[in-house]
Formats: sequence, structure tokens, C-alpha cells
Amino acid sequence: MDQFIINGGRKLKGTVEIGGSKNAALPILIATLLTDEKCVIKRVPKLRDINTTIKILEALGKKVTFENGTCTITKQTALKVKLPYDLVKQMRASFWVAGPLLARKKHAEIALPGGCAIGVRPVDIHLKGFKKLGAKVILNEGNIVLKAKKLAPTKIILSFPSVGATQNLLMCACLIKGKTVFENIAREPEVFDLINALKSMGAKICMDQQGRVIVEGVDKLKGMKHSVCADRIQTGTFLIAGAITGGEITVKNCVPEDNEILLEYLQEAGAKITTGKDWVKIKAPKTIKPVNIKTAPYPGFATDLQAPWLALMTLAKGNTEVSEDIFENRFMHAPELVRMGANIIIEKNVAKVTGVAKLTPATVMSSDLRGGAALVLAALAAKGQSCVERVYHIDRGYEEFEQKLTALGAKIKRYNPVQI
Repeated sequence: MDQFIINGGRKLKGTVEIGGSKNAALPILIATLLTDEKCVIKRVPKLRDINTTIKILEALGKKVTFENGTCTITKQTALKVKLPYDLVKQMRASFWVAGPLLARKKHAEIALPGGCAIGVRPVDIHLKGFKKLGAKVILNEGNIVLKAKKLAPTKIILSFPSVGATQNLLMCACLIKGKTVFENIAREPEVFDLINALKSMGAKICMDQQGRVIVEGVDKLKGMKHSVCADRIQTGTFLIAGAITGGEITVKNCVPEDNEILLEYLQEAGAKITTGKDWVKIKAPKTIKPVNIKTAPYPGFATDLQAPWLALMTLAKGNTEVSEDIFENRFMHAPELVRMGANIIIEKNVAKVTGVAKLTPATVMSSDLRGGAALVLAALAAKGQSCVERVYHIDRGYEEFEQKLTALGAKIKRYNPVQI
């Protein structure tokens, strides 16, 4: 398995360009299952999860070419309804094919999803929504089977503003005749990027004054041309990298307002932040101030930035609390940070941090995507040589991560001990 060998203690300086959002690209790619017509999607990041999604589309009957950040998707065979476990186990987002398949074929069979080991993350909210739309849900030998003679529009109030459930159910509703009304949907930028992509396919989606999303189903959707929005999690990660290393970084091709709360907290931590239309510059604080955060649905603090923030707070002067209110068991990076000299105590969903003067190099192991990125940031701050193992987790969400960090002055290289 690949590792990152990092010689830390260097201030990162320079400019980094942000690519398309993984969290937006995945559902938009999956939305192409709603049509047989040609779809062209630009600014698609080159990532493991994207490659997995392409394999999923091909397994379901699509022909996909992926060159220079552009995915071109056309019909190869008739649309299939079964997705096997060997694909689903690689990525939880694979369950999002349920909505398009149910809408078009009134039938979907999908293995229970896999992905990062950061808690149960059940698909119950998805299933409750599909039931309200008229589908029967059967659990059969580890597979979820969805069937419907006919789907009908309805009102769906999500018990929690789940991003995945919002996207899955919206895609399904696009082909259900009549008005389906959604309340308490997720409002992440990636959700609205999917909505824009669906509208370009001919979907009729609007939001009323009460914040409800109304989908007027159509008989058929056409192909689309769409460019994926900027990756706000990648943006935030590089900004935190500048802060934790005492550096000065300009992040380009991003959307500053998508990271508004992070920018506020970075300023509270002592960083100097300046912004433009599509860029953010950070100058690290001389002394990192402790700032408590709680993860929350957008526009709250993103759960995907909790781990990098925790890494930053290990070097704050004082005590900090980081509360994880979205996913359970998402502090698996904390013991690894402790191996690097951090002082962290986990109490239920709260990480209590007492800042230390410095982190020390160590060999640490990634257990999930964002936790892996946090360990890389900690290693960049720790003077000496660290090794971050299982970087395949990081490859799921960060395009050319080590190359971009190297361009900022980091000493980081990929290493596979098996190949030596």
C-alpha cells in the first residue's frame, strides 16, 4: 500500500488551484442514469471515487470516457437495475443510483453500501423517502431491493437534512409526474450544483419562499453539459495547511462564500484572511488561538473539515473543544495525532484538546479520507520525518495532493514498500 513520507517543519507558501468538487461530481455523474442521451461533465476531479463511479455507470449500461477532466457519458446497453457488492463496498455514495434506477425502471437492487469506516451512516432516510414515493423496500441477503408498480408525488419532510438522501430523492422525483415537495433538505453547495445539472437536463425544480423545494416531474430528461463547482473541502484543507505550517497560501478558483464559517474561525484563530471573487489568501498566525467548533449541516462547520481543524487545534495555545454532531465514530484520527504528541481526550462526540508547543514526527495510519488529510497536515507541521500509511483513503478525495503540496514547498513523496 502507498504511503506518504513527509519531512515536516517547513512553512508552506505560494498559490494552489482548486479543482472540481468530488462531493458534487459524484451525484452529477450518477444523474446521467436518468437519461439515454449524451452527457458531458467538465471539471471532474481525477480521484479513486470518480473511477469507482465510472465503473458503476459502466456496470449499469453506460459508456464513459474520461479525459482531461471531462467525462462524456452515453448509452452502451439497456439500463440495468442490479449493482453488485464488489462495487458498492468501495463507496457509500454508490447507493445514490437507487433514485435514478427506481425512477426509470421502478426497480433497483443494491448491496448495502461501504466506504469510510466512520460510523454506521445508515440509508434509512433514503428508504423512508422512497417508501413515501410508493416503493416497496425489501432486505434480501445483504441487498436492498426497491420495487414499485407506480411512483406517486408526495410531500417528504426529511428527519435530518442528509446530503445523500436529498440528492437521491431529488433525482427520483424528477421523473414522477406531479409535484413532490421537500422540506428540511440539505443546503450544501454540492446539492444546488446537482439541482443546476438536473435543470439543465430539463428537470423542473424550484424553491418557494418557505424554503421548500418543489419538483414538478417530467416524462423524460435530456442530456446535459455541466461544469462541476469548486471543491470547498479541498479549499478548506489547503487553508488549514497554511495555518498549521505557519505559512502564507493563496487558494485560487474557489468560492470564498462556500467556506464562510471556516474563514471566520481561521480569523478567530489569529490568521489573516483576504478574499476576492474566486480566491482566498491566508497568512498564518504567529500564535494559534483556540477556537471551539461544532460540526453542523451547511452553512454550519463542515464535518469533512473537522479532522483538519482538530489537527490545527493541537497546536493552539490553550484548550479547545471540537464537537462532531454529524457522524458518530469520526475521531479515529485523534489517537494517531496523539502518537505525534497531541494532547486529545475523546468524550463521546467531543474531542477535548490541550494545545502543545509542537508536534513530533511519527508513523501514523489513515482510517478515512478526511482523517488521512488531517494526518498529512500534522506531519507537515512536525519537524522531522513522518510516514502516513494507507493513503488510498486520501486518494479518494484529494486530486494530486502531494504534487500540490510540493508546489507549496512541502517535502512529501509517495512510497510503496512492496514495489522497492
